[in-house]
Amino acid sequence: MPLVTMRQLLDEAAKGGYGVGAFNVNNMEQIQAIMEAAKETSSPVIIQASRGARQYAQDRYLYHLMLAAAELYPEIPIAMHQDHGNSFETCKSAIELGFTSVMMDGSLKTDGKTPTDFEENVEVTRRVVDFAHERGVTVEGEIGVLGGIEDGHGAGGTGLEHVTDPDQAVEFAERTGVDALAIAIGTSHGAYKFSKKPDGSVLKMDILIEIHKRLPKTHLVMHGSSSVPKDLQEIVNKYGGHLKETWGVPVEEIQLGIRHGVRKINVDTDNRLAITGAIRKVFAESPEKFDPRDYMKPARDAMHKLVAERMTQFGQAGHAGDYVQKSVASMAEGYRDGSLSTQPLVAGR
Repeated sequence: MPLVTMRQLLDEAAKGGYGVGAFNVNNMEQIQAIMEAAKETSSPVIIQASRGARQYAQDRYLYHLMLAAAELYPEIPIAMHQDHGNSFETCKSAIELGFTSVMMDGSLKTDGKTPTDFEENVEVTRRVVDFAHERGVTVEGEIGVLGGIEDGHGAGGTGLEHVTDPDQAVEFAERTGVDALAIAIGTSHGAYKFSKKPDGSVLKMDILIEIHKRLPKTHLVMHGSSSVPKDLQEIVNKYGGHLKETWGVPVEEIQLGIRHGVRKINVDTDNRLAITGAIRKVFAESPEKFDPRDYMKPARDAMHKLVAERMTQFGQAGHAGDYVQKSVASMAEGYRDGSLSTQPLVAGR
């Protein structure tokens, strides 16, 4: 079965009232861990690659690993997503490679650091939407700016400097025609999101709920949504790491978001912690080992366990076989004939 589009996965998630985890990858073992978790839980899945991942792994390696996953797990709907595209050219290259979904993060300039103004964001995102939809490919946009930096992408700060304005979110959705909308509600890239368990002063779930009321059928996306579990931090530090105490986004807050229109949840840091902790444990307890398989297999298993847990918590478990997977070509036809138009999804239209 070929790769499918993220739009279909999110449409089905909306019907079922669940969220779909979007897990970042850089290498074979991470893809294997995600796919085994998807098989174990019978979950549809979004596998995504940042610009940094594409540079690290090289596009052709990454793409063919994804094709291998689709071949080995034909029962699992898999979307291949470009995370945080920084320009039209980045998104175009991903589409031409074979990605079935792209994010155009027009909230930042092409340097991936400097916030843009609203009109710049609308213009570049609309250009990507026109190009992608002609080819049946899903587009995620972003309004507002997350905090932190990951893979060289991000504006830094706490995440509260550029929280999404609900009025702008509605206008952005109407003018761009994006399939999914990432919003800024105080979350940040990386491990160091919050200095205490987040409450309403730093995690603006009320903004998310208001945007969902205004855009009840627009698929919302939570970025920076790793939960940074204490047990994973402790394993890393027990075996020689020096992570500072930090808090991520509690799973119960993500679940609240899912009840209010969040259909895609980005998770990366948690998987990195799981992998690193497992590798450190092998190095500390078995310093004589030098075969990469001796530490990469436990690392893969640790990520597999975590991803399966998140799939269950997000509600996507058990939904892999709910629907017939649509091709990119059929989605392109849907955009052409208007049946996949996002415009009627806006409240009051």
